[in-house]
Amino acid sequence: MNLQKLKFPIGEFETPNTISTKELENWIATITNFPKEVETITSNLTIQQLNWLYRPKGWNIKQVVHHCSDSHINAFIRFKLALTEDNPTIKPYAEDLWANLVDGSNDDISHSMMILKAIHYKWSLILNAMTNEDWERTYFHPESKKTFQLKEVASLYAWHCNHHLAHIKQALTYKNQFEE
Repeated sequence: MNLQKLKFPIGEFETPNTISTKELENWIATITNFPKEVETITSNLTIQQLNWLYRPKGWNIKQVVHHCSDSHINAFIRFKLALTEDNPTIKPYAEDLWANLVDGSNDDISHSMMILKAIHYKWSLILNAMTNEDWERTYFHPESKKTFQLKEVASLYAWHCNHHLAHIKQALTYKNQFEE
């Protein structure tokens, strides 16, 4: 069993060298449609299924959904900061620790789904209204010590959506039955 493939079923994120308008449109569509796709996949899952892992020692489906809610709240705020401040320094967070808090391990994913729907709706409004100059705006990430342009960040979060959709599908495929 290839743990790296289970961890990154669509491959690791790679920042594109060039970014076209068409790519931005596709990433916006991915971000916009993400909550509906997660809801479609998870709406009829049992608590047992929500607890299936996407890989050995990885998160279960409910943690992935709760994580996306947390992560995308942060992404949305980072976009707004970058659009309203000059290269702001964003606040990193310990996503692995957040996933183990009570709200990250709750069997009820409905509230995280409501957050995803609301955040992605608001985020999509902003993404679709952004100008070429807006896409060039930046924020500084203190952990990586790197400045990111919002067009790069859109690519990252479109990947993030697809990455975690693949995790959910993978968990449903494996049904917690991983061979050593």
